[in-house]
Amino acid sequence: MKQFKDLEFKKLGDPHNGVQARINFDNGYGASVVSHEFSYGGKSGLYELAVLDKDGNITYDTPVTNDVLGWLDESKVTETMLFIQSICEK
Repeated sequence: MKQFKDLEFKKLGDPHNGVQARINFDNGYGASVVSHEFSYGGKSGLYELAVLDKDGNITYDTPVTNDVLGWLDESKVTETMLFIQSICEK
């Protein structure tokens, strides 16, 4: 199972000045994890996570959340990633 340590962050340019990682899971879902001055928790060094569908678009129709999740530390990102990987492909 993929965890925070498996994320490969890329720097975001202006106006965000932060980082983003996208990862796909075997069940057809994925995650976008960001941290920048406009993300929930970014100014505090925390992360925001969005669930992605099989086409790489943000989806709000999962048991994980109906929105993005903010204010996550590395362990909460891993916990959420593991939960996303545990749900069945739609």
